[in-house]
Amino acid sequence: MSIDVRRAGDRMATRTSWLDSRHSFSYGSHYDPANTHFGLLLCSNEDVLDPGAGFDEHPHRDVEVVTWVLSGVLAHADSAGHRGEVRPGFLQWMSAGRGVRHAERSVGTDPAHYVQMWVRPGEPGGEPGYEMRDLTGDLPAGGLVPVRSAAAPDATLHVARLPPGGTGTLPNAPYVHVFVAGGALDLAGAGMLRPGDAARLTAAGQVRLSAPGGAEVLAWEMRTGLPVG
Repeated sequence: MSIDVRRAGDRMATRTSWLDSRHSFSYGSHYDPANTHFGLLLCSNEDVLDPGAGFDEHPHRDVEVVTWVLSGVLAHADSAGHRGEVRPGFLQWMSAGRGVRHAERSVGTDPAHYVQMWVRPGEPGGEPGYEMRDLTGDLPAGGLVPVRSAAAPDATLHVARLPPGGTGTLPNAPYVHVFVAGGALDLAGAGMLRPGDAARLTAAGQVRLSAPGGAEVLAWEMRTGLPVG
């Protein structure tokens, strides 16, 4: 078993006049052959888009694109006819399948601050799909809320807004990736994690976590992984 902590300040970054993007894994021109993925997770970007700014239509294939908004509103449109506006408390899950093009833009008067994650689907060449999950009724309970898609049966995202003093237990899986989106998280065996910090758990069992002052957490449970190299 192992727990590998990655600090926010060590992430690679892309900064332009309209975007601040922090990358947990190799992304775009930032390539590190030793940091291309973990388990089935290929990408975990924390982005801040200026109001009105965004990404023009671009292609994806054979990847699950999962978006969690921390503040602001992110608008989505794709070539399969799906449209949506993602707000805090709602999770967007797009299956690129055999190929889809999509565009994303910050709408409203505030920047869009969000985490976008890519995971490998169960099978290549599937049908493109789109879902918006409303978690606003589940999050106040303070536990880990699981979100799954049939397109990625070996990857489950757990979302939590732990209240001050809240606790939980990570699932027992071969690979678990924990990202602290807000607040501070005390992870057994790893110590305190703060916003932007992450931990990669390999065969670590059911690890306890607690949030002395409250925390917003994204945790991927992955039953299989991709080969390294």
